[in-house]
Amino acid sequence: MSKQEVILCETIESNLEQAIEKCPHDKLFILTDEHTERLCLPLLKKASVLEGATEIRIGAEDVNKSLDTLSSVWMALSQKGATRHSLLINLGGGMVTDLGGFAAATFKRGIAYINIPTTLLAMVDASVGGKTGINFNGLKNEIGAFAPARSVLIETEFLRTLDSRNFFSGYAEMLKHGLISDTARWAELLNFDTSDIDYESLKLMVGKSVQVKENIVEQDPLEHGIRKALNLGHTVGHAFESMALAEKHPVLHGYAVAWGIVCELYLSYVKVGFPKDKMRQTLQFIKENYGAFAFDCKQYERLYEYMTHDKKNTSNHVNFTLLKDIGEIQINQTADKDLIFETLDFYRECMGC
Repeated sequence: MSKQEVILCETIESNLEQAIEKCPHDKLFILTDEHTERLCLPLLKKASVLEGATEIRIGAEDVNKSLDTLSSVWMALSQKGATRHSLLINLGGGMVTDLGGFAAATFKRGIAYINIPTTLLAMVDASVGGKTGINFNGLKNEIGAFAPARSVLIETEFLRTLDSRNFFSGYAEMLKHGLISDTARWAELLNFDTSDIDYESLKLMVGKSVQVKENIVEQDPLEHGIRKALNLGHTVGHAFESMALAEKHPVLHGYAVAWGIVCELYLSYVKVGFPKDKMRQTLQFIKENYGAFAFDCKQYERLYEYMTHDKKNTSNHVNFTLLKDIGEIQINQTADKDLIFETLDFYRECMGC
């Protein structure tokens, strides 16, 4: 898998021009959703390199990360004359970069694309690393492909438009990166003043977070080994997300990951000895900033069923990435049903559900 270029932008116009110049193309397309078309596209339209580009707009929110929406993007590309030598720019959050990347990976057996993430979640997670896909049959990211963007342009000025919930959604992935890297980074994230954001400091932290993911992906692009470190919080988190989606009360991905981290740090404590004080500090930060995902014991079976469908599983065992300590990653850990139910009990007790 080819390595993508990740650029922390100085000026989006000049960085975009350079990225496009590296991708010779016959036609240029820009994919947005309803929000990024209105809030973010005007900032790019000043770039002369985008003159004559064809715009494709899709609905916002994760409910549109679907086969129907993917089909509409394929249709638009086909009807507007895209060829195998065309270039697609995905301007948006993780839903847009995931779906747009998959559309590019599959149209004409693959066309080049550039990601311009506009949310914190997309900057530090979804747009980087080459994973693309859609939700299917009620399951998160069930259909997809590894297909890296030619370039990922990270313009942190977009973050000034984010509301609090979308900020914290992305921050959960940054917290995960801190947990799997080192104590200093983890502590910096817990102590950052999220009530009065210093955007210059945040830009530096975003750069560090992206670097954590890039370093891991470079070692293991197809997730056979150490890339599984990035799944911390996701086995349980995706189960929460899938159940919320099925009940038509979707939750933001980062919130589900934060709640999943609560569960998986408890599993880490029980199975491999993660320090109790660091678990408590992390859980307190999550409880204060993310609230709780409410469920009762009657829903344990359903959550367990979602976990058994997780792509990371092997041989009918639910697979987790756990931590012996901050930065001490333990991949391919399993837990039986009784321990998973015990973990859900712990979650409800400590989060006040």
